[in-house]
Amino acid sequence: MNINVGLWLVGVLMAGAIFVPIASGQDGGAQDDPWQWLEDVTGDKSLDWVRARNKVSQGALESDPGFAKLKTDLLAILDSDARIPMVSKHGDYLYNFWRDKKNPRGLWRRTTMEEYVKTEPKWEVLLDLDALGKAENENWVWGGGQLLRPDYKRAMVSLSRGGADAKVYREFDVEKKEFVEGGFFLPEAKGSVSWINGDQLFVQTDFGPGSMTDSGYPRVAKLWKRGTPLTAAETVYEGQAADMMVGAQHDDTPGFERDFVFRNLAFYNDELFYRTPAGELVKIDAQNSAEKNAVREYIVLQLRKEWEVDGQTFPAGSLLVGKFDEFLKGDRKLRAIFTPSENTALSGYGFTKDYLYLNVLEDVKNRIYVIKLDGNWKREPLVGAPEFGTVNIMAVDPDESNEIFLTTTDYLTPTTLSYGVIGEQPKPIKSLPAFFDASGLEISQHFATSKDGTKVPYFMVARKGLELNGDNPTLLYGYGGFEISLQPSYNAGAGRAWLSEGGVYVVANIRGGGEYGPRWHQAALKENRLRCYEDFAAVAEDLFARKVTSRTRLGIQGGSNGGLLVGNMVTLYPDLMKAAVCQVPLLDMRRYNKLLAGASWMAEYGNPDLPSEWEFIQRFSPYQNVKADGKYPFVLFTTSTRDDRVHPGHARKMMARMEEYGHNVLYYENIEGGHGGAANNEQAAYMQSLAYTFLKQQLFGKK
Repeated sequence: MNINVGLWLVGVLMAGAIFVPIASGQDGGAQDDPWQWLEDVTGDKSLDWVRARNKVSQGALESDPGFAKLKTDLLAILDSDARIPMVSKHGDYLYNFWRDKKNPRGLWRRTTMEEYVKTEPKWEVLLDLDALGKAENENWVWGGGQLLRPDYKRAMVSLSRGGADAKVYREFDVEKKEFVEGGFFLPEAKGSVSWINGDQLFVQTDFGPGSMTDSGYPRVAKLWKRGTPLTAAETVYEGQAADMMVGAQHDDTPGFERDFVFRNLAFYNDELFYRTPAGELVKIDAQNSAEKNAVREYIVLQLRKEWEVDGQTFPAGSLLVGKFDEFLKGDRKLRAIFTPSENTALSGYGFTKDYLYLNVLEDVKNRIYVIKLDGNWKREPLVGAPEFGTVNIMAVDPDESNEIFLTTTDYLTPTTLSYGVIGEQPKPIKSLPAFFDASGLEISQHFATSKDGTKVPYFMVARKGLELNGDNPTLLYGYGGFEISLQPSYNAGAGRAWLSEGGVYVVANIRGGGEYGPRWHQAALKENRLRCYEDFAAVAEDLFARKVTSRTRLGIQGGSNGGLLVGNMVTLYPDLMKAAVCQVPLLDMRRYNKLLAGASWMAEYGNPDLPSEWEFIQRFSPYQNVKADGKYPFVLFTTSTRDDRVHPGHARKMMARMEEYGHNVLYYENIEGGHGGAANNEQAAYMQSLAYTFLKQQLFGKK
C-alpha cells in the first residue's frame, strides 16, 4: 500500500455535507435570489417543482420515436456480461464489483488469477447488494471494500443510500460472507477509515458539532480501538474549520508499516505528517502543492510549482525520488525522474517490486516508460506498449512481483486488458466487444488557437471522407478543471447514440485540465478562469473554419465543472451553438461556497465573499449572467436529488430563471444517483438517452 495524499484526495473530494441553511450574515447573495427556496433539497415545495418539470421533459423526450430503442441499447451495453471485470489483487484473490441485468445493485466478488485469465472465470460472491437492500429495505449503493492485511479476512465495507457521497461503514467477515455483529460500525457521514490492525482503525467522520470543516469534511482524525465506543476514540489530529479536511492513514506495506496524518487546506494544498510509533508528528518538509508519496524506502514528490532545493531547481511538473528516512533527517538529495517539456506531462506513475513506471502524455497521447530500481535510474520504453491510444498500467501486486495489467483503448477501439511481466510482451486476456460499428470512422487530432494565442488540442471522431460543408451535427465535449485530463477512451454510449447516427464527436483539451501538467491547470485558475471558455470557443470556431459544422449544427455537453463550462458557454458565447446539455453543474458562483462542498473549491474558482475576488468570479457565474433579453441555445439541465457534491440547487435555480425569462429550457432531476447522476445501470441508460435524444432532436433536424 502506498500513501499518496494528493491522488487519494482527488478520489474523495468534490463531496459535501447535507444542506444546512446559511447563518445570518453569511447569505452569499441570497437576499436578492428569488429562487433560493429551491436549495431545500428534499422539501415538498422543491420536489413538486422538480416533478412538474421532469414531466415536461419526459413528455418531450420519451415520446421521440428513437428513445425507447436507444434506452434499450444503452442498457444492454451497460448490463453486458462481455464487459471487462477490472480487479484489484489482495493476497491470493482478485476482487471485483460487478453490475448487470440480473444484479442491478451489484455483486462484490472475487476469483483467482488462474480463473481470471479464462474466458469465463468462476467467481465467489461475497456480498449481494440487491439481496442486502431487499433484506434491510435500503437503497444501498456500493462505496468500496477496504481489506485488512495480511490475511484479508476482514473488510470495512462502505455503502451509501441512493448513491450519495455520505457513506455508512460496516465491518465485514470475508470468510463468512456476513457483516460482523458488534463489529466496527460508522453511521452515515462524509469521511473515511483506514485499518491499522485487526483491533484498531483510523477514523475521520462526523463526531458531532464542530467536528466538520466549512467544506463539510472531517476536521478531526481519531484512533478507534475495538470494543470501545466511538466517543472514546483518541484524537490523533485536529484541523481548522477553514481547512478542507484532515485524516490519518496506515501504510501496510510489509517491512515499511507507517502511519501518516494529512491536513488538506485546499485542492492541491496539503501538509503531510509522519506519525512516529510514539504518536509524534513529523512534517514532511516539501511544498504544500506537491503530491507527497511514501513507497517502501522511497519518498516520491510530484511538483506543481518550481522548487529550489539543495542547490537544484526543479520545474513544475517534475517527479522527484529520494530515500524516505534520509529525507526525514534533512537530506535533500533528490533525483528528477521526470521533467516536463512543452508538449509532455506526467499522467501517472507507480511501482512494481523492482520497477518504477511512468505514464507520460505527449500531446495527450500516452507513452509508458519503466525504470529498474537498481540505482542507475535508466528509463526505457515498456515492452509491448502500443504507439497510439490511451494506455494505462497498473501493478498487479506492487510489493511482491513485477506483474502488470495494461489497458489500451481509444474512441473507436474497444478496451483491451493485457497481463504480463515488465520486460516481456504482455498478452491480451480480455477485450470489450464492439458495441457499435466503427468501420468507416476515424480519429484525428487538431489544434485551435485561443484568444491569447495558445494552441489548444482537440480530438475529433468522424466518418472517413467527411464532407466539409458546415452541415454535420457535432457534439463538443469538455471539462477544463482540477487538473483532470480528457484522454481518448472507448465510449460505447456515444458510439451507439451519436457516432452511429452520423454525428461528429469532439473532445476539447482546454486549459484548467491536466493535459500539459500543472501549467495547463494553473493557467485557468481564479481570475484567469475565462481562458477555459475562450479555449472552448476557439475549438468551436476552428470547427466552423474547417467547415466541419456550424452554429446550427453544434451542440455542447459537460458535467460538474464541465457543467459550469457549459453554463458559461451558453451565457457568454450563446451564438456558437444551437443546443447544450448541462449535467450536475455548478452555476451560481455567488453562493457555490455555501452549498455542500463548494467551500473546498475556492482554490480553483476564488472566494465570492471577498469583494476583490467576486469582481472576477461574477464574470463566470452563469446564474447571475443570464439575461431576460438574451438569445440562448436550447438547454437541457440534468441533476440528481441525491447529489451531495454539487448541490442540485444550481441546476434548479438556473432552470427556474431561464424558464421565467421565457428561454428554451428542459430539466430532469433523478431522485437518486449521487454526483454520477444514476444509482444503477437502468438509471444511467435513461439519463444518457435523455441527453442524446435531446441533442439529436436539436441538431439533426431542420436548421
